[in-house]
Amino acid sequence: MKKIKKTIKAIFLIIKNPWLLNKVLNTPSVWNEYVKTNYNFDNGLPVISFYELFDNPEETIFPYSFADGGSLPTDLFLLKSLARKFYNCKYFEIGTWRGESAVNVASVAKECYSLNLSENEMEKLSLKKEYIEQIGMYSKNIKNITHIKGNSLNFDFSSLNKKFDLIFIDGEHHYDYVLNDTKKVFANLLHQNSIVVWHDYAFTPEEVRNQVLAGILDGTPKEFHKFLYHVEGTKSAIFIREKIKAKKLKSMPAPEYTYEVKLKIK
Repeated sequence: MKKIKKTIKAIFLIIKNPWLLNKVLNTPSVWNEYVKTNYNFDNGLPVISFYELFDNPEETIFPYSFADGGSLPTDLFLLKSLARKFYNCKYFEIGTWRGESAVNVASVAKECYSLNLSENEMEKLSLKKEYIEQIGMYSKNIKNITHIKGNSLNFDFSSLNKKFDLIFIDGEHHYDYVLNDTKKVFANLLHQNSIVVWHDYAFTPEEVRNQVLAGILDGTPKEFHKFLYHVEGTKSAIFIREKIKAKKLKSMPAPEYTYEVKLKIK
């Protein structure tokens, strides 16, 4: 009886305050249940290591700011190493932020494209001036990086008239955006050997972000789900058209690999 009363009360509150529905839909437990019920994933995608992707993984990451909101060094390590898999790599990313990802990839790729909201659109969203001023601060004057202004929700990806080797989806991380970006990328930008990486698929390398995972799974053609993985030590998911030895994500596993980090401040 108490549960029924609580349910009725909750429905009444949502009718009275529709914005509460978004709060409910964005709670982690809702997305956890969605992914488990629809795809039988109770702890994220299968996990693969760098050694399953690369023979001798080693990279220098520069620039890297260690500032809030950016990628982990291992995420950039992953992107740069993947770009090396392609001769004259063509790279496309959704979400520029400070430009660290684009610059790191540009050092080994032939051409890079980065799509981000225009300054006008960001101002309409009441984003802070300090945030807007940092967009592309590292990538603005790099000759093989082309910056495109637009919102991925209504941007015509087919207008690029180009296929890309490596695509990095790192825009808005809510379900609707991840779903939109994933569908459009698969429909317009891929060739037979293209690789797709989604950033912030996980909150940390050991905690899956199921709202993003739901968008990935709903947006990726079902026949390609067997090629989706979580790269160990990163916050990234990857689509690579290979069957790779993988394992399940464990909570607080003992480190299997050790990284050597050399820091130099410039």
